[in-house]
Amino acid sequence: MGQEIDLMKNYPKSKRDLTKRLEEKTAEDRALAREFGEAFFDGERSHGYGGFSYSSRFWEPVIPTFKEYYNLDENSKILDIGCAKGFMLYDFTKVIPGITIKGIDISEYAIQNAKEEVKEHLQVANALKLPFEDNSFDLVISVTTLHNLNKEDMKQALSEINRVTKKDAFITLDAYRDDEEKKRMEAWNLTALTMMHTQEWKEFFKECNYNGDYYWFIP
Repeated sequence: MGQEIDLMKNYPKSKRDLTKRLEEKTAEDRALAREFGEAFFDGERSHGYGGFSYSSRFWEPVIPTFKEYYNLDENSKILDIGCAKGFMLYDFTKVIPGITIKGIDISEYAIQNAKEEVKEHLQVANALKLPFEDNSFDLVISVTTLHNLNKEDMKQALSEINRVTKKDAFITLDAYRDDEEKKRMEAWNLTALTMMHTQEWKEFFKECNYNGDYYWFIP
């Protein structure tokens, strides 16, 4: 198993009104969000992002951390699982010109509305069956995506990550370390089917023989 490491430390932190979110969130909001369509990305805030558009301030500060930690260069090949509109991958191409990128997302809407500069490298696909050969990538990344699966499907997704990477992987997942963080996570969550204590996640990784690195999303 890999390391617990915060490679997202330079990602901007947003201020979240969790009390208001919990009060406004309904079963209908959750169901609509889990369709991962227009409502989730570009609809009302109660359904998801409330407008999902590109800004360099999000990923541009993060990419150098990945570059240094995984020794990425123009010869590297990376995959983003849950790439949405491809914003992170676009910033990879800006920071590391010549790098080979691929992205998959279950959302047809996100891929259809992806950033034009990287759109040709993205496709609609499922994490349970990645459309790539064994050992295709130097690094596979999945940020706040895999927890949208149930535990059995997550096992398959982690197995697929192990299969397609020849070297490294990094994932982030909804998690908590105490009861207070668990309450905050439950208030924040719209789409995750699997949320666990950080220690439970680590035990789960061992059970699945997941070999990559990992960190947590804790609102």
